[in-house]
Amino acid sequence: MTQRKSRADRRADLIDAARRAMIRHGAEGVHLNQIAEMAGLTSGAVLYHYPDLRDLLIEAHHAGMERFYEQRIRKAAGIADPVRKLITTIRSGLPEGPDDAGVRLLCELGGAAGRNRVYGTLLTTLFDRQVSMYQAILETGAAQGVFTLAGDSETIGRNLVALEDAYGYRVVARHHSIDAETAVELVLGYARLATGNPLTPAVPIPR
Repeated sequence: MTQRKSRADRRADLIDAARRAMIRHGAEGVHLNQIAEMAGLTSGAVLYHYPDLRDLLIEAHHAGMERFYEQRIRKAAGIADPVRKLITTIRSGLPEGPDDAGVRLLCELGGAAGRNRVYGTLLTTLFDRQVSMYQAILETGAAQGVFTLAGDSETIGRNLVALEDAYGYRVVARHHSIDAETAVELVLGYARLATGNPLTPAVPIPR
């Protein structure tokens, strides 16, 4: 006998369906019936869980953005070496490939941010949190004598996040000469100049 999904599980499924629908149809152009189709439900069933579709879309945006801050913080939390922590953080902010759903969704939101105040606020908040994440790593490394910063930590952090965004877009746009690994090396190239460190860990870091 098939176990009936809980309300929380059903809402999680709808959030995932909304993310996939936004990637396919655009952050602003997605409609209720498209989300329902992705979820394998009727439009009425979607509205039962989310009477206001905007609430579902905002939750989907938050879920997508979690990867680029909360998950990265957790991934780096157990790493003491600033070099390994910085490399790991840079890698985790870039696409795994051109079909990376999380980065594609972020690109969709970026395109809509200038016309949608809510999306713009969400992305601005994410940017600032990512900058502070990098600042903490850079300042720790500088305090330990591992990094010799070429500027203030905020400026370097902003440049790192901006490079992630720029090269991430190129990867999902299938630029002919910028794949996922190339993007990582390009961002690391700037990080090496900015930290005065070759950023070569003693043990290779898995992707």
